[in-house]
This record gives sequence, structure tokens and C-alpha cells, in this order.
Amino acid sequence: MSVKAPGRDTKALVIDFIARWGVLLTIVILLIVFSVSMPFFRSLSNMITIIRAVCIVTIVATGMTFALTVNGIDLSVGSTATLSNTVCMTFFIWFSMGTTIPGTLLAIFLTLSICMIVAVVNGFLIVKLKIFDMLATLATLFMFEGVAMTYAGGGSINERMVRPDGVAATGTVPAFLRTMGREPWIIIIMLVLVFLAFLFLTFTKHGRYMYAVGSNIEAARLSGINVQKYRVIAYIFSAMLASIGGILVGARVGNAQINSGAPYLMGAVAAAHIGISVAGIGRPNAFGTLAGALLIGLLENGLIMASVPYYTVNIFKGLILAIALALNSIRKK
Repeated sequence: MSVKAPGRDTKALVIDFIARWGVLLTIVILLIVFSVSMPFFRSLSNMITIIRAVCIVTIVATGMTFALTVNGIDLSVGSTATLSNTVCMTFFIWFSMGTTIPGTLLAIFLTLSICMIVAVVNGFLIVKLKIFDMLATLATLFMFEGVAMTYAGGGSINERMVRPDGVAATGTVPAFLRTMGREPWIIIIMLVLVFLAFLFLTFTKHGRYMYAVGSNIEAARLSGINVQKYRVIAYIFSAMLASIGGILVGARVGNAQINSGAPYLMGAVAAAHIGISVAGIGRPNAFGTLAGALLIGLLENGLIMASVPYYTVNIFKGLILAIALALNSIRKK
């Protein structure tokens, strides 16, 4: 009978502990280090700034989380957010739909409906044509980025602009929408969406079926789960949340810029993957994604306040993602 060496057991326990709680420990360590070295960092106003800054990336990353549950990935979320931002702003600025609250809500509903085209195309390419999800969504990334730019005439959408057809735009971004882009409302919207995603994935049969598909697609198929249906549902949720993120981008800045959603892609990928290891859950989950986004937001805010050159911040963000993925892989083994 073989006896395990105590040192090996201790090493395994340490690795397991770090894999389970490493993200949360890192958040605590960053809070302590930055707060001690820069007293203004721990101020309430700066904490609100950090939370507000991660709201949109958290919402987009929560959509990415749904794709990860079925063992997929959606690289088109940035372009979906760009398309949503562009379409929504044109409804208000070009077509003056924001003069009343019902008109504003209709514009938002139409924007979300139009952006579901992205989910339909992704589902068709991945489920029907059986194209690898990373390649399929990479293709739609370029496709819908081009659609948004073509629709906008290759420029930004601003109040008092001249439309591509030569007509002066007279519409304005409604105050109701701008309110949604400010705290506390943008924070409340983020928390509600994260909580709803958590409830859906954790406490509904549909969420459990999605996890089953992601865990073992063949076993899920043999157990009677409609695998194709739930893979499509995952990409519908991903596109919907990316669309909401794009609308909130417009609510924050009051316009639509070229490729406005692009910066949220890598943040969403990082937050969703980092979140897998939070608390040792070992699978994509909404609250883990929120923790991953907060970790990235704290790191970025603290480094900028410490006068670290902005062009080096991505090095640290990529390093944290690599460490999180490595620990996750080691724990699985």
C-alpha cells in the first residue's frame, strides 16, 4: 500500500485554495495595496467610479458567460454592441424617436430586436453549418462591424449632425436614456441583469441543460436534451446582453462612435474566463463574471492612478487572465 507524502498533500491543498479563492484574494490585496499607497483610491467617489466603469463590460461579459456555458465563445459581442449603439442613436438623432418616454422605449425595443439578427446568424453558422464557434463569431465580428459602419456612413452619430443623405438631423438623445447611463441607474441595471442571469443558470432547468451541454454535449444529447436549441439560446442571450451594453454606451456618452463596442470584447472575454475560477465553482457563472470584471477594473484604475503608462495596462490584464486560466487548468487536473 502506497502512502502519499505529506508535502504533496500540502502542495495540492495550497493549489486548490489558490484556484478557488485566488481571484477574491487578489481583489482584496489590490484594494489594500492601492489604498495604502494612494489614500484617494479608497474614497467613495473613486469606488463608485470603478464600479461605474465596469458596468458595461460586466453586462457584455455576462452575455459571454452564456456562450461559455455551452462550451462556446462569442467574439461578436463587441460588434453587436457597436451595432446596437449605432442603431439606437440613429433612432433618436436621425428619426427623433426620443421626444416621449414611449417613443424612447420603442426605440430601445427595436434596437434589441434588430440586434437579434446577430444571434440568428451566429446560430445558423454554428448549429446548422457546424462552423467552429470561434471562427463563426470572428466572421460575424467583421460582418456586423461593417454593417454598423456602413449604416452610419462611416462616421459617428452626433446631435446636430448632417445625415449621410444630406439632411440635417434635428433629434436629440432623450434625458430618460441619459439617466440610464449615470449612477446609480447604470449600476442598478448591471446588478439586476447579473442577478437574473444567476437565477436563470442556477435555478431553472434551462440553465442546467445549458451546463449539461457545455459539460458533455454527447451525453446531453443522449439524455434527451435538445442540444441545438440550447446552443442557439446561449447565443441569443449573448447578443441581447451585448445589445443592452451598446445602448448603455450611448446613454453614457450621448452619441455613437465608430467601433464603440470593440473595447469591450477583450474585457468581456477576460472577465467571463476569470469568473470560472471564483470560489471554486469551476464553471461559467454570473457572479464570478462580475468578480472578474471588478478585478480588472480595480487593477486598471489603480495602475492609472499610480501613473503607470496606459499602454502597459493591458500587459497586467493579460497576465491576470493567463494566471486565472492556468490555475483553473491545474485544478481540473
